[in-house]
Amino acid sequence: MAYADLLSQTRLPNARAACCGPPNSRTEWVLNKAGLQAPLLKTNVYPKASDICKRNVVVASKDDCVNGAYRQMTSKGFRSLPVADNNGILIGMLSLLDLLELLIPSLDAGESARQVTTTTQNIAEVLEAESVYLTDESSEETDFLMMVAGSSEPVMKERIASLPANQLLIITGDRVGVQLHAVEAGVRCLVVTSGFRPSEAIIAAAKNAGTAILVTQKDTATTTQLVRGARSIHQAISDSYLSFSPSTSVNKIKDTIQKMPSQALFPVCEPATKKLIGVFSRTDLVNPERPRLILVDHNEFSQAVAGADEADIIEVLDHHRLSGNLVTREPVQFINKPVGSTCTIVGRSFKDYQITPTPAIATLICAGIVSDTLNLTSPTATPEDSEILQWASEIAGIDVNQFTEDFFAVGSVLRLDDPNKAVMSDRKEFNEKGYYLSISQVEEIGLNYFYPARDKLQEELKKLVEEKRLDFACLMVTDISRNNSLLLVEGPKKVRERITYPNDDANLFTLNGVVSRKKQLFPYISMLLADIAKD
Repeated sequence: MAYADLLSQTRLPNARAACCGPPNSRTEWVLNKAGLQAPLLKTNVYPKASDICKRNVVVASKDDCVNGAYRQMTSKGFRSLPVADNNGILIGMLSLLDLLELLIPSLDAGESARQVTTTTQNIAEVLEAESVYLTDESSEETDFLMMVAGSSEPVMKERIASLPANQLLIITGDRVGVQLHAVEAGVRCLVVTSGFRPSEAIIAAAKNAGTAILVTQKDTATTTQLVRGARSIHQAISDSYLSFSPSTSVNKIKDTIQKMPSQALFPVCEPATKKLIGVFSRTDLVNPERPRLILVDHNEFSQAVAGADEADIIEVLDHHRLSGNLVTREPVQFINKPVGSTCTIVGRSFKDYQITPTPAIATLICAGIVSDTLNLTSPTATPEDSEILQWASEIAGIDVNQFTEDFFAVGSVLRLDDPNKAVMSDRKEFNEKGYYLSISQVEEIGLNYFYPARDKLQEELKKLVEEKRLDFACLMVTDISRNNSLLLVEGPKKVRERITYPNDDANLFTLNGVVSRKKQLFPYISMLLADIAKD
């Protein structure tokens, strides 16, 4: 959090602090004391639907007409559109093929090819027509029967009379006789093309008969085609489509969309409400943008957030040994210093930039150094840790000794009687000399809570070995009041027998003067494994 704060003020304005597990009780105590919110919780950084989808989405409404939807698609180069209501809730998907089926009747459509389901207002809109007269029903959707006045007046009069007038849409030019027959029959709508305005007598007759009159500058052939495009798209909306929640991984998406080869665009929606968040196409899956990560206080993928090996690592800030399989695509800034705490490096960076952290951030720096070095009593502590701790504590306005006492008094993990939390709260995995091992550490004031929980902790270590397929696992319980530790081991006999520390039994060892996992315990374990490998 402190490093993200520094970066946001210097060279990475969008830097955000994140953690891959929930804060423990001591961290929560520090955050509360500093008056800060917990960092973003990210259990993994695998690319997800929310990462690849386009948020600025072109959305159609179910009341849109075909022409409008078609123009939206062609202007953006889309082959489909999501259709949503006024609240952004997804209704369905609209494909270009379905639109074309509305525009182009099939060969066997017969008389049904004349039918156009729309409103008079939609027709006026697509024709850019003058509404000479509109009825009260002009906004109501109805099934129009389209008829073009291409025959003689007697034939047209006969054809008009043979069909239901309240459904007829007559398209004609300046043929006054046809116009008169249409309004006398009380057809629903009369469209006059090429800008020919009907006489006032015909307009008056239309008002009496309840016939809407539209005048368009377009010719009859163009008008006929455009009226087909005035259809409402709701007839073409499909509810058979694949959608994804924002958290769906890209890898899962790739496997899933193979089942829908015809779908070109995929919506991303909130699972509970179906509220549309964005859309993506198949091409968006080819090379999705990778998250950019800075690894802080670790330099191994085995200790990083899940998916880090598929992300772009742009920087590493750490005080641990170099190991593991960290590989980057480009050169990165790699800061690794032999100090007791990564927070010491962060504090030094603030000083190098000549930026004074806020008291809240300074409190975090103090907490990191106190925790890592047991208030400078650990063998990992260096003069630089002491310097930065004194500097940060003055800015934070805290008494370091009292802060240390209060910090370690909070949240005994063993007191909670949760063996899983004790084993998992501060755990690191290593691959050393061909052995896969886990070392967990908890820090306590006294060891009163260890012995009652010992059997449960042993069982939890055994589960960890089985589930993670480890060679062995151990829990280091450090008594910060006496600077000693107990080591509980679950693993093969040939490893346990090599441990030379005093043992209470075959699985429990007393580590007098050992408080550092990094500088004391792990080097010892590494040497022990090297001896076993050599033998």
